[in-house]
Amino acid sequence: MQTAITKRGQTVIPAAIRKRYQIQEGDHLVWLDDGETIKVVVVPANPLQALRGRGRGERLGERLLEERRAERERDS
Repeated sequence: MQTAITKRGQTVIPAAIRKRYQIQEGDHLVWLDDGETIKVVVVPANPLQALRGRGRGERLGERLLEERRAERERDS
């Protein structure tokens, strides 16, 4: 996909990309320049809400309890 830059330095995010990455009004874009390439990272308007449910199915509670048990055993 390709977009043009206006005189004011503006461009349009193609609809297919907005839909794929769920970019919505109020979100911000962070531009990362490493000297060779430019990366654009979306920062949602509400980052905590965007992360909600991401750990589902990871058994995080069980893993935490297992790590605590292992720490207790090491310390004993």
